[in-house]
Amino acid sequence: MKAILVLALLAAPYGYFLTGSAADVHTGTAPGFALVGGGKDVDDVYRWLIQKSGGGDLVVLRASGGNGYNDYLFHLGKLDSVETLVVANAAAAHEEAVAQKIRNAEALFIAGGDQWNYIRYWSHSPVSEAIQSLIDRGVPVGGTSAGLAVLGEYVFTAAEDTVTSSQALADPFDKHVTIGTNFLHIPLLRNTITDSHFKARDRLGRSLVFLARLLHDDKLSEARGIAIDERTAALIEPDGALRVAGYGHVYFLRARQPADVIKPGNPLTMSGVEVYRAAPGSRFDLGHWTGAQGTSYELRIESGRIVSTQSGGAIY
Repeated sequence: MKAILVLALLAAPYGYFLTGSAADVHTGTAPGFALVGGGKDVDDVYRWLIQKSGGGDLVVLRASGGNGYNDYLFHLGKLDSVETLVVANAAAAHEEAVAQKIRNAEALFIAGGDQWNYIRYWSHSPVSEAIQSLIDRGVPVGGTSAGLAVLGEYVFTAAEDTVTSSQALADPFDKHVTIGTNFLHIPLLRNTITDSHFKARDRLGRSLVFLARLLHDDKLSEARGIAIDERTAALIEPDGALRVAGYGHVYFLRARQPADVIKPGNPLTMSGVEVYRAAPGSRFDLGHWTGAQGTSYELRIESGRIVSTQSGGAIY
């Protein structure tokens, strides 16, 4: 029997919304990661997550908003329940009841919002530890927009609000270029930073700056980016096999040469950034960083201006 429960106890510093059964079931799960680029939801993406849950309890985690996902997800496929947790402050992130709900999940989805709230409230708390426990034991995990931002090894934290491509290219050390790490550990996303709403919000320039900063700040030999258009997702299997779902493209960015000019107050100059653009239905292998049926090209940045090897000079 379907039920919707809203816990609004005055003593509870978190929000809780339940659709479905209140019982904690245990189903066989299949690992995987749904990296979603934001915008309007695509049914097939969430059906993939639901299938991997084995029909168990799907938890939606967020720091603002309400139960908008509950009915939608519950009616997409076979689930015991959909539970939304609104963890909007550090006190809520240290509630054992919140961590336990996450640990009991057969699938987890991190909603959009403001990733700085996720970083500042959830980092090094029972919430982040519970999410990591799901990853480690093979429970499927996904995230959209801000929820996508926190899945890579490196995260654009938005600690100083968002940053535009023009701001970042003009000064890679602009105060709005804030990059963190050690929130979650997904081996397939090592040395990787993600971005969402990619073409719609013209975020290529800032993603290139993120890669340049990873090479410069952490002395990486290789920095990777996975940037995803709206209404699009990268669905990743545990062996690194990836399928593009939805209506836009997924861009796989790789930089292996440090920037030529990367100084505070100066526009970025950098060359040799590899791009692979994958369309819906196409495949990519994260382990070998290769794809089939996509488009490969290279970018360079000349004093803050992006130059492409694509015909006509298109950068996307």
